[in-house]
Amino acid sequence: MEKSRDMILKVYRNAVAIRAFELAAHEQYANGLLAGSVHLYVGEEGIASGVCGVLKEDDYITSTHRGHGHLIAKGGDLKRMMAELAGKATGYCKGKGGSMHICDMDLGILGSNGIVGAGLPIAVGAGFACKSHGKGQVCACFFGDGASNRGTFHESLNLASVLKLPILYVLENNFYAISGGQRDLTTLTNLSERAKAYAIPGETVEGNDIMAVIDAAAEAVERARRGEGPTLLEFRTWRHFGHWEGDPDARLFTYRDPKEHEEWLKKDPIPKFRKDIVNGAYATVEELDAIDRKVDGEIEEAIAFAENSPYPDVSILTEDVYA
Repeated sequence: MEKSRDMILKVYRNAVAIRAFELAAHEQYANGLLAGSVHLYVGEEGIASGVCGVLKEDDYITSTHRGHGHLIAKGGDLKRMMAELAGKATGYCKGKGGSMHICDMDLGILGSNGIVGAGLPIAVGAGFACKSHGKGQVCACFFGDGASNRGTFHESLNLASVLKLPILYVLENNFYAISGGQRDLTTLTNLSERAKAYAIPGETVEGNDIMAVIDAAAEAVERARRGEGPTLLEFRTWRHFGHWEGDPDARLFTYRDPKEHEEWLKKDPIPKFRKDIVNGAYATVEELDAIDRKVDGEIEEAIAFAENSPYPDVSILTEDVYA
Protein backbone atom coordinates (compact mmCIF):
# COMPACT_ATOMS: atom_id res chain seq x y z
CA MET A 1 0.00 0.00 0.00
CA GLU A 2 1.00 3.64 -0.42
CA LYS A 3 2.10 4.91 2.97
CA SER A 4 1.74 8.59 3.83
CA ARG A 5 4.18 10.42 6.06
CA ASP A 6 1.41 11.20 8.55
CA MET A 7 0.40 7.56 8.83
CA ILE A 8 3.98 6.34 9.24
CA LEU A 9 4.73 8.90 11.95
CA LYS A 10 1.50 8.02 13.75
CA VAL A 11 2.48 4.34 13.71
CA TYR A 12 5.97 5.23 14.94
CA ARG A 13 4.59 7.37 17.75
CA ASN A 14 2.29 4.57 18.85
CA ALA A 15 5.07 1.96 18.77
CA VAL A 16 7.31 4.20 20.87
CA ALA A 17 4.46 5.07 23.23
CA ILE A 18 3.68 1.38 23.77
CA ARG A 19 7.31 0.62 24.56
CA ALA A 20 7.63 3.57 26.94
CA PHE A 21 4.32 2.81 28.66
CA GLU A 22 5.21 -0.82 29.19
CA LEU A 23 8.68 -0.07 30.54
CA ALA A 24 7.08 2.44 32.91
CA ALA A 25 4.52 -0.18 33.97
CA HIS A 26 7.40 -2.61 34.57
CA GLU A 27 9.07 -0.09 36.86
CA GLN A 28 5.89 1.00 38.62
CA TYR A 29 4.87 -2.60 39.24
CA ALA A 30 8.21 -3.17 40.96
CA ASN A 31 7.66 0.00 42.99
CA GLY A 32 4.25 -1.21 44.18
CA LEU A 33 2.10 1.37 42.38
CA LEU A 34 0.32 -1.14 40.15
CA ALA A 35 -2.05 -3.80 41.47
CA GLY A 36 -2.88 -7.25 40.14
CA SER A 37 -1.28 -9.06 37.22
CA VAL A 38 0.53 -7.13 34.48
CA HIS A 39 1.39 -8.76 31.14
CA LEU A 40 3.81 -6.61 29.15
CA TYR A 41 3.81 -6.13 25.37
CA VAL A 42 7.48 -5.14 25.10
CA GLY A 43 8.90 -6.55 21.86
CA GLU A 44 5.53 -6.96 20.15
CA GLU A 45 4.81 -3.27 19.51
CA GLY A 46 5.10 -3.61 15.75
CA ILE A 47 1.92 -5.65 15.47
CA ALA A 48 -0.53 -3.42 17.32
CA SER A 49 0.89 -0.18 15.94
CA GLY A 50 1.01 -1.50 12.36
CA VAL A 51 -2.44 -3.07 12.36
CA CYS A 52 -4.20 -0.17 14.08
CA GLY A 53 -2.35 2.21 11.80
CA VAL A 54 -4.57 1.11 8.90
CA LEU A 55 -7.81 1.13 10.89
CA LYS A 56 -10.30 3.99 11.03
CA GLU A 57 -11.58 5.60 14.19
CA ASP A 58 -14.96 3.85 13.96
CA ASP A 59 -13.42 0.40 13.42
CA TYR A 60 -13.38 -2.05 16.32
CA ILE A 61 -10.74 -4.12 18.07
CA THR A 62 -10.90 -6.95 20.57
CA SER A 63 -7.92 -7.50 22.80
CA THR A 64 -6.25 -9.95 25.19
CA HIS A 65 -4.71 -10.17 28.65
CA ARG A 66 -1.59 -8.59 27.01
CA GLY A 67 -3.62 -5.69 25.73
CA HIS A 68 -1.95 -2.39 26.64
CA GLY A 69 -0.34 -2.14 23.21
CA HIS A 70 -3.60 -2.70 21.35
CA LEU A 71 -5.33 -0.01 23.38
CA ILE A 72 -2.59 2.58 22.91
CA ALA A 73 -2.38 1.90 19.17
CA LYS A 74 -6.17 2.41 18.84
CA GLY A 75 -5.93 5.78 20.56
CA GLY A 76 -6.14 4.96 24.26
CA ASP A 77 -5.34 7.77 26.72
CA LEU A 78 -2.06 7.08 28.53
CA LYS A 79 -3.16 8.82 31.73
CA ARG A 80 -6.41 6.91 32.06
CA MET A 81 -4.65 3.66 31.23
CA MET A 82 -1.93 4.11 33.85
CA ALA A 83 -4.56 5.13 36.40
CA GLU A 84 -6.55 1.99 35.65
CA LEU A 85 -3.48 -0.20 36.11
CA ALA A 86 -2.98 1.52 39.46
CA GLY A 87 -6.59 0.85 40.48
CA LYS A 88 -7.47 4.55 40.63
CA ALA A 89 -10.91 6.12 40.19
CA THR A 90 -9.73 8.18 37.20
CA GLY A 91 -8.93 5.03 35.19
CA TYR A 92 -10.86 3.78 32.19
CA CYS A 93 -12.96 1.46 34.37
CA LYS A 94 -12.81 3.59 37.53
CA GLY A 95 -10.04 1.40 38.90
CA LYS A 96 -12.23 -1.71 39.02
CA GLY A 97 -10.95 -3.43 35.88
CA GLY A 98 -7.20 -3.20 36.09
CA SER A 99 -4.67 -4.19 33.48
CA MET A 100 -6.67 -6.95 31.81
CA HIS A 101 -10.08 -5.30 31.52
CA ILE A 102 -9.67 -1.86 29.96
CA CYS A 103 -12.25 -0.81 27.37
CA ASP A 104 -13.36 2.34 25.58
CA MET A 105 -16.44 1.97 23.43
CA ASP A 106 -16.01 5.47 22.00
CA LEU A 107 -12.70 4.35 20.44
CA GLY A 108 -14.08 1.01 19.30
CA ILE A 109 -12.03 -0.81 21.95
CA LEU A 110 -14.30 -3.68 23.01
CA GLY A 111 -12.09 -4.59 25.92
CA SER A 112 -8.97 -6.40 26.88
CA ASN A 113 -9.80 -9.78 28.37
CA GLY A 114 -8.38 -12.04 31.06
CA ILE A 115 -9.85 -15.17 29.44
CA VAL A 116 -7.67 -16.67 26.71
CA GLY A 117 -9.45 -16.61 23.36
CA ALA A 118 -12.51 -14.75 24.67
CA GLY A 119 -12.09 -11.91 22.21
CA LEU A 120 -12.64 -14.23 19.25
CA PRO A 121 -16.42 -14.71 19.62
CA ILE A 122 -16.78 -11.05 20.61
CA ALA A 123 -15.18 -10.15 17.29
CA VAL A 124 -17.78 -12.25 15.48
CA GLY A 125 -20.52 -10.19 17.10
CA ALA A 126 -18.74 -6.96 16.23
CA GLY A 127 -18.15 -8.17 12.68
CA PHE A 128 -21.81 -9.04 12.31
CA ALA A 129 -22.75 -5.55 13.51
CA CYS A 130 -20.30 -3.99 11.04
CA LYS A 131 -21.77 -5.94 8.16
CA SER A 132 -25.34 -5.20 9.23
CA HIS A 133 -24.75 -1.45 9.55
CA GLY A 134 -23.19 -1.30 6.10
CA LYS A 135 -20.79 1.55 6.92
CA GLY A 136 -17.65 -0.25 5.79
CA GLN A 137 -16.41 -0.85 9.32
CA VAL A 138 -14.14 -3.76 10.26
CA CYS A 139 -13.03 -5.48 13.46
CA ALA A 140 -9.43 -6.44 14.21
CA CYS A 141 -9.31 -9.37 16.61
CA PHE A 142 -6.01 -9.75 18.49
CA PHE A 143 -5.14 -13.09 20.09
CA GLY A 144 -2.12 -15.29 20.78
CA ASP A 145 -0.76 -18.61 19.58
CA GLY A 146 -2.18 -20.34 22.64
CA ALA A 147 -5.68 -19.07 21.86
CA SER A 148 -5.45 -20.55 18.37
CA ASN A 149 -5.65 -24.00 19.97
CA ARG A 150 -8.94 -23.27 21.70
CA GLY A 151 -12.43 -24.04 20.51
CA THR A 152 -13.39 -20.38 20.40
CA PHE A 153 -10.82 -19.88 17.62
CA HIS A 154 -12.24 -22.57 15.37
CA GLU A 155 -15.88 -21.75 16.04
CA SER A 156 -15.31 -18.06 15.42
CA LEU A 157 -13.37 -18.46 12.18
CA ASN A 158 -15.92 -20.92 10.89
CA LEU A 159 -18.90 -18.61 11.49
CA ALA A 160 -17.02 -15.54 10.25
CA SER A 161 -16.17 -17.40 7.06
CA VAL A 162 -19.74 -18.62 6.52
CA LEU A 163 -21.16 -15.11 7.02
CA LYS A 164 -18.28 -13.32 5.24
CA LEU A 165 -17.78 -11.01 8.19
CA PRO A 166 -15.32 -8.07 7.95
CA ILE A 167 -12.83 -9.34 10.51
CA LEU A 168 -9.04 -9.26 10.55
CA TYR A 169 -7.84 -12.09 12.78
CA VAL A 170 -4.48 -10.98 14.22
CA LEU A 171 -2.61 -13.98 15.59
CA GLU A 172 0.32 -12.68 17.66
CA ASN A 173 2.65 -15.65 17.76
CA ASN A 174 5.35 -15.12 20.38
CA PHE A 175 5.85 -18.91 20.42
CA TYR A 176 4.84 -19.44 24.06
CA ALA A 177 1.44 -19.92 25.66
CA ILE A 178 2.63 -19.00 29.15
CA SER A 179 5.44 -21.62 29.33
CA GLY A 180 4.12 -24.01 26.69
CA GLY A 181 6.13 -23.76 23.49
CA GLN A 182 4.41 -23.85 20.10
CA ARG A 183 6.58 -26.78 19.01
CA ASP A 184 5.15 -28.80 21.90
CA LEU A 185 1.52 -27.77 21.43
CA THR A 186 0.95 -28.09 17.68
CA THR A 187 2.40 -29.92 14.71
CA LEU A 188 2.10 -26.86 12.47
CA THR A 189 5.02 -24.61 11.61
CA ASN A 190 2.82 -21.84 10.23
CA LEU A 191 -0.33 -21.37 12.27
CA SER A 192 -1.81 -19.33 9.43
CA GLU A 193 -2.35 -22.62 7.59
CA ARG A 194 -5.41 -23.13 9.78
CA ALA A 195 -7.18 -20.62 7.56
CA LYS A 196 -7.41 -23.30 4.87
CA ALA A 197 -9.95 -25.23 6.94
CA TYR A 198 -12.34 -22.29 6.66
CA ALA A 199 -11.57 -21.31 3.06
CA ILE A 200 -10.25 -17.88 3.98
CA PRO A 201 -6.88 -16.25 3.23
CA GLY A 202 -4.08 -16.95 5.70
CA GLU A 203 -0.58 -15.52 5.77
CA THR A 204 2.44 -15.66 8.08
CA VAL A 205 4.23 -12.31 8.42
CA GLU A 206 7.34 -11.09 10.25
CA GLY A 207 5.68 -9.21 13.10
CA ASN A 208 8.83 -7.25 13.97
CA ASP A 209 8.93 -5.69 10.50
CA ILE A 210 6.42 -2.89 10.94
CA MET A 211 6.36 -1.97 7.26
CA ALA A 212 5.43 -5.57 6.44
CA VAL A 213 2.75 -5.54 9.16
CA ILE A 214 1.20 -2.40 7.66
CA ASP A 215 1.15 -3.90 4.16
CA ALA A 216 -0.39 -7.21 5.23
CA ALA A 217 -2.96 -5.59 7.50
CA ALA A 218 -3.94 -3.01 4.90
CA GLU A 219 -4.62 -5.68 2.29
CA ALA A 220 -6.73 -7.73 4.70
CA VAL A 221 -8.67 -4.68 5.90
CA GLU A 222 -9.46 -3.53 2.37
CA ARG A 223 -10.60 -7.05 1.50
CA ALA A 224 -12.92 -6.98 4.51
CA ARG A 225 -14.29 -3.55 3.58
CA ARG A 226 -15.10 -4.86 0.11
CA GLY A 227 -17.31 -7.51 1.68
CA GLU A 228 -14.99 -10.42 0.89
CA GLY A 229 -14.84 -11.74 4.44
CA PRO A 230 -12.20 -12.44 7.08
CA THR A 231 -8.45 -12.99 6.85
CA LEU A 232 -6.11 -14.77 9.27
CA LEU A 233 -2.73 -13.09 9.67
CA GLU A 234 -0.08 -14.75 11.83
CA PHE A 235 2.55 -12.26 13.01
CA ARG A 236 5.68 -13.84 14.44
CA THR A 237 7.23 -11.90 17.30
CA TRP A 238 8.84 -12.26 20.74
CA ARG A 239 8.04 -10.88 24.16
CA HIS A 240 11.11 -9.43 25.85
CA PHE A 241 9.84 -10.14 29.35
CA GLY A 242 8.16 -13.10 30.99
CA HIS A 243 4.53 -14.09 30.57
CA TRP A 244 3.68 -11.72 33.41
CA GLU A 245 5.67 -9.60 35.84
CA GLY A 246 6.04 -12.46 38.31
CA ASP A 247 7.35 -14.93 35.72
CA PRO A 248 10.82 -16.23 36.75
CA ASP A 249 11.63 -16.90 33.10
CA ALA A 250 12.37 -13.19 32.68
CA ARG A 251 15.47 -13.65 34.83
CA LEU A 252 16.20 -17.36 35.04
CA PHE A 253 15.02 -18.63 31.63
CA THR A 254 13.07 -21.51 33.09
CA TYR A 255 11.47 -22.47 29.77
CA ARG A 256 12.90 -20.26 27.01
CA ASP A 257 16.35 -20.67 25.46
CA PRO A 258 18.55 -17.67 26.37
CA LYS A 259 20.37 -17.93 23.02
CA GLU A 260 17.07 -17.76 21.15
CA HIS A 261 16.11 -14.82 23.34
CA GLU A 262 19.28 -12.95 22.40
CA GLU A 263 18.67 -13.58 18.71
CA TRP A 264 15.16 -12.18 18.95
CA LEU A 265 16.37 -9.09 20.81
CA LYS A 266 18.45 -8.29 17.73
CA LYS A 267 15.17 -8.19 15.77
CA ASP A 268 13.66 -5.45 17.96
CA PRO A 269 10.93 -3.83 15.81
CA ILE A 270 11.49 -0.21 16.83
CA PRO A 271 15.15 0.28 15.79
CA LYS A 272 14.38 -1.43 12.47
CA PHE A 273 11.35 0.80 11.91
CA ARG A 274 13.44 3.91 12.62
CA LYS A 275 15.89 2.85 9.91
CA ASP A 276 13.08 2.11 7.46
CA ILE A 277 11.50 5.51 8.11
CA VAL A 278 14.74 7.42 7.58
CA ASN A 279 15.76 5.34 4.55
CA GLY A 280 12.31 5.87 3.04
CA ALA A 281 12.59 9.63 3.58
CA TYR A 282 9.44 9.75 5.69
CA ALA A 283 11.25 11.64 8.46
CA THR A 284 14.68 12.55 9.75
CA VAL A 285 16.44 11.14 12.79
CA GLU A 286 15.92 14.49 14.50
CA GLU A 287 12.18 14.36 13.89
CA LEU A 288 11.98 10.84 15.32
CA ASP A 289 14.02 11.89 18.35
CA ALA A 290 11.57 14.74 18.92
CA ILE A 291 8.69 12.23 18.93
CA ASP A 292 10.61 10.11 21.44
CA ARG A 293 11.04 13.08 23.78
CA LYS A 294 7.38 14.05 23.51
CA VAL A 295 6.32 10.50 24.39
CA ASP A 296 8.68 10.45 27.39
CA GLY A 297 6.95 13.57 28.67
CA GLU A 298 3.52 12.02 28.18
CA ILE A 299 4.59 8.95 30.16
CA GLU A 300 5.86 11.09 33.03
CA GLU A 301 2.52 12.90 33.07
CA ALA A 302 0.64 9.58 33.06
CA ILE A 303 2.62 8.29 36.04
CA ALA A 304 2.05 11.51 37.98
CA PHE A 305 -1.65 11.42 37.10
CA ALA A 306 -1.97 7.87 38.40
CA GLU A 307 -0.01 8.59 41.56
CA ASN A 308 -2.07 11.67 42.40
CA SER A 309 -5.47 10.19 41.57
CA PRO A 310 -7.74 8.85 44.34
CA TYR A 311 -8.78 5.26 44.80
CA PRO A 312 -12.46 4.56 44.09
CA ASP A 313 -14.81 4.88 47.01
CA VAL A 314 -16.54 1.74 48.24
CA SER A 315 -19.88 3.38 47.46
CA ILE A 316 -19.42 2.75 43.72
CA LEU A 317 -18.84 -0.98 44.18
CA THR A 318 -22.07 -2.00 42.44
CA GLU A 319 -22.07 0.72 39.79
CA ASP A 320 -21.55 -0.29 36.15
CA VAL A 321 -22.40 -3.89 36.96
CA TYR A 322 -24.85 -5.60 34.61
CA ALA A 323 -27.12 -8.32 35.92
